[in-house]
Amino acid sequence: MSTRIAFLKGHGTENDFVIVPDPENAVDLSPAAVAALCDRRAGIGGDGVLHVVRSAAHPEAKEMAAEAEWFMDYRNGDGSIAEMCGNGVRVFARYLQHAGHVTEGDLAIATRGGVKTVHLAKDGDVTVGMGRPRLPEGEVTVSVGERSWPARNVNMGNPHAVAFVDDLAHAGDLFSPPPFGPASAYPDGVNVEFVVDRGPRHVAMRVHERGSGETRSCGTGACAVAVAAARRDGADPAATGVPATYTVDVPGGTLVITERPDGEIEMTGPAVIVAEGEIDSEWLETALR
Repeated sequence: MSTRIAFLKGHGTENDFVIVPDPENAVDLSPAAVAALCDRRAGIGGDGVLHVVRSAAHPEAKEMAAEAEWFMDYRNGDGSIAEMCGNGVRVFARYLQHAGHVTEGDLAIATRGGVKTVHLAKDGDVTVGMGRPRLPEGEVTVSVGERSWPARNVNMGNPHAVAFVDDLAHAGDLFSPPPFGPASAYPDGVNVEFVVDRGPRHVAMRVHERGSGETRSCGTGACAVAVAAARRDGADPAATGVPATYTVDVPGGTLVITERPDGEIEMTGPAVIVAEGEIDSEWLETALR
């Protein structure tokens, strides 16, 4: 390990990340190292780590290298691996622009959820092609205390349970994962969104992200919420032939989600780089003891 490891800090609607540029995949980011970096009191602090690696240099991304030069090796704040992170993709793209690897316009980013198309706009917003949702069949419920709600099972490359509630306070503190059933619906855990209506095609949400707890925003979660709301509202674009656009308020800002008649989802929102520096390897080694 080198004496110093470069890092940056960025966020998308206040879903914040430690960014570790590592083109050749030379930095050993163990789960314990990721958790130490994301510790908000003893580390840098973040909801997760964006490990920036060239696709050709990572065993999980080599097959995508012809389509996308860069691989988002995303880790949750507890060190676990996640398939996708919508806000993370926007911040990842912003970092590539910040570092001079890409310019405004279109690019492709490899993720464990597949290759995602990204557009860096002149106004600073970033639009991500999030792919097509899957809606597994079967009834799902989520609970908080004595309350329980039916939830929509939506998979955006990672699993979500979307529950429409009367008040976002009903979600509780979201420190621990809300219980769900049946257990077979989500064998690897789930991101749980609690949603209220704010107006026509306008909702607000809180989320417990698997492996991170409550976060200020969740991009894939906002997409799942828009998909679930469109089905609830009878606005499924595949049935109507008309795109459905929802404004989704999250605690950290606002995202705009559009589902096209072909099933593709687009998410638009901000992405900001706020700082950069170096991680002291001595501190990191000490933190891992």
